[in-house]
Amino acid sequence: MLVEALPYIQDFTGSTVVIKVGGSVMESPQNLEGLLTDIAFMGAVGMRIVLVHGGGKAISRGLAKAGIPTEFVCGLRVTTAEAIRVVERVIKNEVNAEVVEMLRRHGANAHSLHGDWIFTVDKKTGTDPETGKPVDWGFVGTPSCVDSRPVEEMLRSGLVPVITPLGVGADGAMYNINADTAASALAKAMKVRKLAFISDVPGVLRDVNDPDSLIGTLRLRDIAQLRDEGVIAGGMLPKLESCAAAIRAGVGKVHLVDGRMPHSLLLEIFTKNGVGTEIIADEQ
Repeated sequence: MLVEALPYIQDFTGSTVVIKVGGSVMESPQNLEGLLTDIAFMGAVGMRIVLVHGGGKAISRGLAKAGIPTEFVCGLRVTTAEAIRVVERVIKNEVNAEVVEMLRRHGANAHSLHGDWIFTVDKKTGTDPETGKPVDWGFVGTPSCVDSRPVEEMLRSGLVPVITPLGVGADGAMYNINADTAASALAKAMKVRKLAFISDVPGVLRDVNDPDSLIGTLRLRDIAQLRDEGVIAGGMLPKLESCAAAIRAGVGKVHLVDGRMPHSLLLEIFTKNGVGTEIIADEQ
């Protein structure tokens, strides 16, 4: 693999990559350890890595301990004024601190960079597709402005920024941000070479019941076609629409990678065939 990786290493040296990790990968010490080893390797060969992480399960545990019920609407956590205080504490002091420490053990010069230092958000609004009624998610925001200067400063200093999905609203309040949305907004603002989403799915499958039906490469024009055919549906549809928006905004490639596979990130980035799904512009 190292011989095959050499031309990719030479090509990607100095390139910036935004990596988002969340879901069950964060809950498995073995999977998370493997991913962070890959990230440390990428940094060691000269790539500039930015890590954005979620922490949904840890937040749910923290809310339960505080006696605050967990409610999701349309896949997003309803975050009350009481809940956002727990979200901030858990995501900063527990999840982020642990990820930073694990990366440091692998030799990466990782440092915390909290999202409320770089993301300005609008309160998220929307309607329930089933009832048509407005939805109030509380303190959940969508990035309206990204100040990438602190990220760039850390990268120039040889650091690996580890970013929490939080932002500040016009009202000065703290808001929770979906980690996919935060990573995509940052990647678009920085026009990075690569954006990688690490989750517990292998990528885009033509048949969700057949792991061998993985689609290795998707061009932007393919996404609409697969949506019309019903191949892309459910939670994968907004994820791919977000990926397409990132490509149109200047991100080089977007990768969907299964974090349960050992060293899947290295195999996706540094081998010809990869192991996940890459999304690219039509002209690439």
